[in-house]
Amino acid sequence: MSHELESIAQTLVAEGKGVLAADETVPTLTRRFDTLGIQSTEQSRRAYREMLFTAPGAAEFISGVILQDETIRQRSSAGIPLAEVLANQGILPGIKVDTGAKPLAGFPDETVTEGLDGLRDRLSEYYGMGARFAKWRAVIHVTEALPSPPASARMRMPSRDMPRSARNSTSCRSSSRKC
Repeated sequence: MSHELESIAQTLVAEGKGVLAADETVPTLTRRFDTLGIQSTEQSRRAYREMLFTAPGAAEFISGVILQDETIRQRSSAGIPLAEVLANQGILPGIKVDTGAKPLAGFPDETVTEGLDGLRDRLSEYYGMGARFAKWRAVIHVTEALPSPPASARMRMPSRDMPRSARNSTSCRSSSRKC
């Protein structure tokens, strides 16, 4: 493991700190704003995120922040990229790189995570924007009936999401983007 990768990992798990997941998609953040009567615009979403990232003492408790595509492209009210705003406080900017959970064919109410197409290029671009770690997710619905036996077997065996996760990790490391 490279020294830089080890340093990033140690920073993220620093005692007394945690990672802030600020990777809500526009539709998710819009639903949250709607319940509060706030109009969801790119400007209002940016202002909300900037407020979170620059709250006094934030760096005392936050080791890293997971951003999403819209957020990593935004600039603060002072014109500084939000990833840089975080980095200037000693908070590692990260990025959610999957493109969402989509319905899994033949398995109602179950999903598969997408986003491997173009991942290497996105990683390179995000690294250039300041991201230093990446998040890939697998959404598994758990109910009385889910995951279904075939989907459960998919999780125990080389699953559809495990190779995706492995390819994500390999892309991050082999592209020397350290995310």
